[in-house]
Order: sequence, then structure tokens, then C-alpha cells
Amino acid sequence: MHEAKNPEIGETISIKGIATNYHDQGRGDPVMLIHGSGPGVTAWANWRTVLASLSERRRVIAPDMLGFGYTQRPADNVYSLERWLDHLLGFIDALELERVDLVGNSFGGGLALAFAIKYPQRVRRLVLMGAAGVSFPLTAGLDRVWGYTPSLEAMRELIDLFAYDRSLVTDELAELRFQASIRPGFQASFAAMFPAPRQRWIEALSSSEAHIRALKLPALVIHGREDQIIPLQSSLTLADWIDDAQLHVFGRCGHWTQIEQAGRFCQLVENFLAEAATD
Repeated sequence: MHEAKNPEIGETISIKGIATNYHDQGRGDPVMLIHGSGPGVTAWANWRTVLASLSERRRVIAPDMLGFGYTQRPADNVYSLERWLDHLLGFIDALELERVDLVGNSFGGGLALAFAIKYPQRVRRLVLMGAAGVSFPLTAGLDRVWGYTPSLEAMRELIDLFAYDRSLVTDELAELRFQASIRPGFQASFAAMFPAPRQRWIEALSSSEAHIRALKLPALVIHGREDQIIPLQSSLTLADWIDDAQLHVFGRCGHWTQIEQAGRFCQLVENFLAEAATD
């Protein structure tokens, strides 16, 4: 009997010596999905509910970012916004993509925003979902996420924080994320990313108001009204500062918009990206 393939493991490409795990589905204009920073996160865990739908009309690429999931960890276990941006640029270059649409979730939203500011010629459109990227006071929820120490109970409690609808918080999901969080090397890597005091890492992922206001590309900003991790005010600020921005707020929805509102999320994103066809 063959062992079942782990769906979290996709294809592998070397980026400046870093073996990078990623998923690549569909054909057409490229869309890059950047995951969040919760413990046990992988591109597959973050985006599994929307990959099939989004890849029906376009090429959807979802990497495990440097130090996360099944992508290799740097030998020095040192992380920074610049290092993540450098890894993302190297990944896009390695796939020989001239321009991409970027969809960033939470931490991934902060990366996507900073990448679009630094390399505007490489980004066509931007989707920011429950995104970091502007300063806000550290929430109790985010402090618990970044301060996670591995146990199944701790993971269940964290997942409870992520979702408004507790019926979506399954034992299977908690087990998936917990097992991912205890793989060899993961906790040492995760603990090195956002050690206390944690307010400084919110600032480190933030872009300046002037740089955000200078963005010339269209952006779709999405947030769950009941988000306990990243406050709704962050997306209100982003929508105010980005000149060509649309804002959609889901009521009765927490931090995991792409899971709690998967169908409506995909429709919003698909409609927004399709608008760019005549750009």
C-alpha cells in the first residue's frame, strides 16, 4: 500500500539555495497567494478552500514563504521584511513571471503591500485580506498567535480565535495545524520570527503612509468585522490611504475570510481581477 501523498507538499524550486515548496494550479494570468503567519501554517492550509475555484480561470501560485511550512529555513534562523521580500522576488523571477496579481492574507498582506511598493512594475493588482501593513496596537489575539507554544489544546484555542463560526473549527483542522507546528525545526523557526515584545513586529511589517498613498495600482481590501487578530480599523486605514481601493467588510466573520466566506471571497476576487482585463 502506498502512503497517501501529503497535500501540503506541492512542487519545489530553489531560490538562492532555499528549497521552496509551492502549489501551482490552473492556466492564464498569474495570481500569487501569500499566506499568514499562524503556527502550523502552510500555503495549502491557508488557501485549500479557494485554490480550486480561483484556478478555474487563471494560474494560481501559492508558495510556503521563507521559514514557513515545507520551505527550507535559513541556517541563521533570522527573519525580516526585507528577507521575505527578497525571497518573494526571487520566487517570482525563478518562475519567469513579469507581473503578478498578489493576494495577501494577514502577515502575507503586509508582505504583498510592501512588495507592491518596492516593485510596482511587478504587480498588476493587489488583494489585501485581514492584512497587516499599517501600525495598530497589538491585539490579545495576535499576541497569542505569535506567542504559541505547541500543544493540541493551544492550537484548538487559537483556531477558535480565528473563526467567528465555531462550526468551521474542526478537530481535523486543529490536528492538521498542530502536527505541522511540531515538525522538526518548526517551533525554533517560528519562535525566532516574532519574539516578545511583539508590538515591534507589527511596526516592522508596516509600510509608511506616504508610500501607501503613492501606490498607483488597484487594490481590493477585505476584512471580517469580528476579526480578533487584525483589527478592522487596519483595513479601513488601507482603504483610505490607497487611492484606487475597494473595501468589502464581511459581517459575522472573523480572521479567516477565505474559509468562512470561501464562495463569496472567490467571487469578489475573481470579479476584481477580471476588471483588469482591459487595463
